[in-house]
Amino acid sequence: LGQNGASRFSRLRQALAGVSEKMLTQTLRTLERDGLVSRTVYPEVPPHVEYELTALGQTLREPLKALTEWSVLHIEEVITAREEYDGRTR
Repeated sequence: LGQNGASRFSRLRQALAGVSEKMLTQTLRTLERDGLVSRTVYPEVPPHVEYELTALGQTLREPLKALTEWSVLHIEEVITAREEYDGRTR
């Protein structure tokens, strides 16, 4: 869910290439249940549904940004560790 407010399901699905529709639906439902995402249905034909981060969901932006930055900085070390592990366990 972007910084620009609400996103439609189809936009989220495009942004998350490789994620199945079923998995995205399940994840959005869980995030909604946890109070991190709000879901708004507009009574149109076909129905128009938008998802948006709640105030609680917004509080995750900084921790997730830090995790992303860490991942970028340490990806080579993670790959090396995986290769070493795989070499030992084959």
